[in-house]
Amino acid sequence: MRELSDVHYPEADVVIVVLDNLNMHSPASFYEAFAPEEAHRLANRFEFQYTPKHGSWLKLAEIELGALGRQCLARRIPDKTLLISEVAAWEKKRNTALVQIDWQFKAQDARIKLKRLYPIAIIKNST
Repeated sequence: MRELSDVHYPEADVVIVVLDNLNMHSPASFYEAFAPEEAHRLANRFEFQYTPKHGSWLKLAEIELGALGRQCLARRIPDKTLLISEVAAWEKKRNTALVQIDWQFKAQDARIKLKRLYPIAIIKNST
């Protein structure tokens, strides 16, 4: 994180980082790894955005990376400059097309696959 802050984005006022909800992903981790002054400096450089615990942000990222791999990177690209150019062109085309994800996971499927999250009330007859 220090390299991200100081090497890759030294001019940024704040570096926004998207993280999952693991308990180790918090500003407190800086204080475990660095002296208090450095930990405080780094903690103030980052803004943490957490994905929902049962959300689909990670799945969205996986889908986009999969599309990038299939549509743009499924061939040999000889150098970094061309790679950057090709990915930028793919990204622009994808954003211009306003590509959306068509979720196929229906509520009924969720009740089966994620049954621990969908408790079923059991009603007994008193007869």
